[in-house]
Amino acid sequence: MTLPAHTLARWRTELAGGHCSARQLVESALDAALHGSESQTTYLEVHAGAAHACAEAIDRQRAAGVPLPPLAGIPISIKDLFDEAGQVTRAGSRVLADAPPASQDATIVRRLRAAGAVIVGRTNMTEFAYSGLGLNPHYGTPRNPWDRAAGRIPGGSSSGAAVSVTDGMAVAAIGTDTGGSVRIPAALCGLTGFKPSAARVARDGCFPLSTSLDSIGSLAHSVACCAELDAVLAGEPPAALDRARLQGRQFALPRTLVFDAMDSTVAAAFDSARRRLEAAGAAFVDLDVPEFAELAHINRSGGFIAAESWASHASLLARREAEYDPRVATRIRRGAAMTAADYIALHAERRRWVAAVALRLRDFDALLMPTVPIVAPRIADVGVNEEAYTSANLLVLRNPTLINFLDGCALTLPCHRTGDAPVGLMVAGTNGQDAHILAMGAAIEQVLAAD
Repeated sequence: MTLPAHTLARWRTELAGGHCSARQLVESALDAALHGSESQTTYLEVHAGAAHACAEAIDRQRAAGVPLPPLAGIPISIKDLFDEAGQVTRAGSRVLADAPPASQDATIVRRLRAAGAVIVGRTNMTEFAYSGLGLNPHYGTPRNPWDRAAGRIPGGSSSGAAVSVTDGMAVAAIGTDTGGSVRIPAALCGLTGFKPSAARVARDGCFPLSTSLDSIGSLAHSVACCAELDAVLAGEPPAALDRARLQGRQFALPRTLVFDAMDSTVAAAFDSARRRLEAAGAAFVDLDVPEFAELAHINRSGGFIAAESWASHASLLARREAEYDPRVATRIRRGAAMTAADYIALHAERRRWVAAVALRLRDFDALLMPTVPIVAPRIADVGVNEEAYTSANLLVLRNPTLINFLDGCALTLPCHRTGDAPVGLMVAGTNGQDAHILAMGAAIEQVLAAD
């Protein structure tokens, strides 16, 4: 048995009403995590014993009338980048498999536990989070739930996070997003995913890819789920999600770059979503954002990710490069050629770029664009050919990366028809607009779900 695709609120009601116990809920998640078709490639570690004990303790407290925190008894998965006391943080790599266990939980893990979440286990990912496709040659690649027979990519780098939710191995998942690693797998697997402003959630105890761009977010079945998890991760009290009205809202459609090379399936789904939102009273303005076209040149030497990952991996690569995924090692090594002057200039360029983009967006409620311009390609088509891998990787990362460089926040929502290939619609804003973007997303979700 796998978990139905219910929201956090629905499961909370089921638990509070006695329709299921925390133990039953967690056992269903564990059964899928241990025996499902993608279980061997979705989780790198399943915490069966600890999860059972936690669920039983919650059931006893509920029976005794003890007030419970908001996530009590809810099965959640965490990406293999986060420290858990007593667990090895492998970051999806064989290189760290023999590292000592973490001595304490990451801040976000402590906050999840304090909120009552039952951590099912640690999910698979692209090695060191360095790709948007989700391929992992060390531990295997979980197949996208859509068209599983064709073996399509799940998206990355939070690949196992997405599949753990689609396959009922968890109610929601926590991942990281440096260039789209929450939003890409959420979009390609038909989920909702939220990337907050980077400084909003503490990153201590999280293995870094880029200290300038990393952020921590969630993948779930609704905007309200992502908003609730965002509050928990940020250490804030839960707050009711404001569902803003769409009537009179003005959204920017950036016509620079983000619609290039879009396949027909994504184009049709996005256009249908736009028409439905217009019918609900939203207005759309085509907007040139020439700064978007500059970003490839700004990052021509590898950008923050190459420079900052090189700083983290230089000594490890020198000793154990043969154990890395060659595609990951090659990309990290780009940072070796960057000088201190290059890095300082990159920060200055980013400040100029962010200010210019923010000025263009100041009169709009949000940016709307396809999260990913293509549907999930087959693993066989991108996993062997280096040219195909690079092309697909750059394409799926392109739109989400713009928001990371902007130091903004963004939500991806499913906008495809039931039964069609998953397509994500991205709702994005500038730094600190997190609550506003979640409110806009909730309003958009209501319109799209009504169809």
